[in-house]
Amino acid sequence: MMTDFTGEHMWLQIQHELSLRKLIEGSEYQEELKYDFNIKGELRHLDTNESFVFNYYKNAHEQNHKRYQVLGHLITQYVYELLERVCMLQKVYIPTDATEVEPRSFFFMSKNALSSSTLIVLLQDHGVFCAGQWGQRTIVSEGLRHGTQIPFIKMALQSHRGVIVLNPNDNFVDLKTEKERLGSSTREEALTSTQSVWWIPKRGSSSPEEHTMYVWDHFISKSAAKNVAFIAHGYGGLAFVDLLVQRKWEVMNKVYSVAFIDSMHNTQHQTGSDPQIQEWIQKYCREWVSNSKPLDKAVGSLMKMDCPTVSAGTERYGLAPSCCLHAIFKYLKSTLKAKTTTSFRYSPVATRSSTSKKRDNK
Repeated sequence: MMTDFTGEHMWLQIQHELSLRKLIEGSEYQEELKYDFNIKGELRHLDTNESFVFNYYKNAHEQNHKRYQVLGHLITQYVYELLERVCMLQKVYIPTDATEVEPRSFFFMSKNALSSSTLIVLLQDHGVFCAGQWGQRTIVSEGLRHGTQIPFIKMALQSHRGVIVLNPNDNFVDLKTEKERLGSSTREEALTSTQSVWWIPKRGSSSPEEHTMYVWDHFISKSAAKNVAFIAHGYGGLAFVDLLVQRKWEVMNKVYSVAFIDSMHNTQHQTGSDPQIQEWIQKYCREWVSNSKPLDKAVGSLMKMDCPTVSAGTERYGLAPSCCLHAIFKYLKSTLKAKTTTSFRYSPVATRSSTSKKRDNK
């Protein structure tokens, strides 16, 4: 069963107050984008009640793409508002020592995130979508329940866990856009094309890997949480394994479980055949993959045998996160219970090189 948003009075009330339509009415595409989310969280045309149609202009792919980009940007702003108003998350700007004129990124976390004993970190796939979204196309075609991270956030909060929602795709600022907007607060728009001389990388967040490591170093590693879990989708899995390699002992001692969803990581390539990391991944990670088998059924893989792999219960990549929501939380609950019954902790071995020591102590 999916989380039932329609049964939550607060969700309906706030969704109405923050309607996507209000954001669209402030754009130059008021007529071309007569859409809003209904009470089920589905994007529908206000007049016809039909799903989103990409080919609005005849034989004009560029115009249609621009219209879709505008919709995507407005959905991003809408999801940000839902994270703050529905999930009551706080926006945290980074780097923490940025000057007033320096480009900044940000992420979201619950008010008690840094003081909670248990913390869940959401790490999304790469793409044009930002914090709070598993996939923009999925939001447009399937709705907020399937395409956003809100069901995961609410379930974590209901379990009295702290939550951190990373924003790994907010890597650059477009100076042309900034100049046009005169410092508008919507500068966090994600990139949609190739590199440009006008694009300036955001310090500490110029890549998904750097963003993940910055938040780990300055927030997660310093938090009171002794039990941290990651839920990583697509490229997010690769970013997590990069963090594991770079902060090996910290991560292995603080993270009790990782739920990968269609992860792009490659254990052998990324870890350099480090037996300790490979053993840890095998023991503390599980991956859900898009597959025709029923949910949670074992799926063999010739490519990756680094951790147990099971079916997400769907063959559709964009629906995988929402389909295995409850299975993932059941897994995290069981692994947390297993950890609390044992006191084993990883520690550096005496034969480590000085280079490794320096790296782990950064």
